[in-house]
Amino acid sequence: MIFKLTEEQQAIQEAARDFANTVLLPGVIERDRSMIYPQDQVKQMSAMGFMGMMVDPEFGGLGMDTLSYAIVIEELAKIDASAAIIMSVNNSLVAWGINEYGSQLQKEKYLTKISSGEWMGCFCLSEPEAGSDATSQKTIAEDKGDHYLINGTKNWISNGSTAKLHLVIAQTHPELKHKGINAILVEADTPGVQIGAKEDKMGIRSSDTTSIMYNDVVVPKENRIGPEGFGFKLAMKTLDGGRIGVAAQAVGIAAGALQLSLKYAKERKTFGVPIADHQAIAFKLADMATEVECARQLLYHAAYLKDKGKEYGKAAAMAKVFASEVAMKHTTEAVQIHGGYGYVKEYHVERLMRDAKITQIYEGTSEIQRLVISRSILQGNVYEPIFVNNG
Repeated sequence: MIFKLTEEQQAIQEAARDFANTVLLPGVIERDRSMIYPQDQVKQMSAMGFMGMMVDPEFGGLGMDTLSYAIVIEELAKIDASAAIIMSVNNSLVAWGINEYGSQLQKEKYLTKISSGEWMGCFCLSEPEAGSDATSQKTIAEDKGDHYLINGTKNWISNGSTAKLHLVIAQTHPELKHKGINAILVEADTPGVQIGAKEDKMGIRSSDTTSIMYNDVVVPKENRIGPEGFGFKLAMKTLDGGRIGVAAQAVGIAAGALQLSLKYAKERKTFGVPIADHQAIAFKLADMATEVECARQLLYHAAYLKDKGKEYGKAAAMAKVFASEVAMKHTTEAVQIHGGYGYVKEYHVERLMRDAKITQIYEGTSEIQRLVISRSILQGNVYEPIFVNNG
């Protein structure tokens, strides 16, 4: 696949790379250690337009394509995967759904705030008993005529404590199963919304992840996205796009580990020569570079299909499962290349290894991605255009 980035894409890539190195890198270790939310950095990301990259400019977004969005996520994740996922959730999981399926009122009232970064958004799908099986929603949005009464608990919610707008997936007609599910916009300060404590996580520690409880929360009908029963379809379409964001995050983590490993291998000497001159290390670097590039190509292909209005679910699942496993594999190798230094925080690679693990879990586990892929190919969806030139 041949991808020739446009001048605009190159410019946004350079801007994101410079931002990551000059703004995100200072303090990234301490933010990770102490679970400090990158408040100032997020404000600067918002000012650069990163919080609404694919949103129509009419509603405050940059109106850019998915590939540009993926490029920015990758550059941020090379340095700070927490900042990357904060941006990804706001774009892929919240702004995109409102931009594509929201009413004019919802766009004017909420999308402008979300895309500008004035408000953060969160996507409330997972529950204590509904993770990979998203059809098993226990959160109820009871139809009360002119409003819904929402009760239930959501967990593992990224941006949970900072979001001012929740996109909640809830069951209204249990007898209809997945066809009875709705997607409803809930303002965080609505009476009955309770935010749980921040989770003490293994990785992406400076992003906030919480449980959210809804206790007799009254939300007007006008806050429902799409027609009655559209919620499950919206959730699945949203996750397809979200997987592109997580694949980009995983590519960035792996690429960051490669960059650090190359630098260290050229500087560190054993037996009188840089360790990069030893075949054992050189071959590790070669494998890392090869698989990172393969993951990036899968990512770009999925973004390309989405931008062209083609079916991209399988491609997004392929990109996500491969990139996340490359990230986990090669961040581990990066620690090995660094030896004892790789085991301490100062050299960054141990953090990248911890950050990599979640990419195999959220937005659908690796097992779910393989289920999506296998179902698609068993239905005959095997061949897609592979060689494309968007230059």
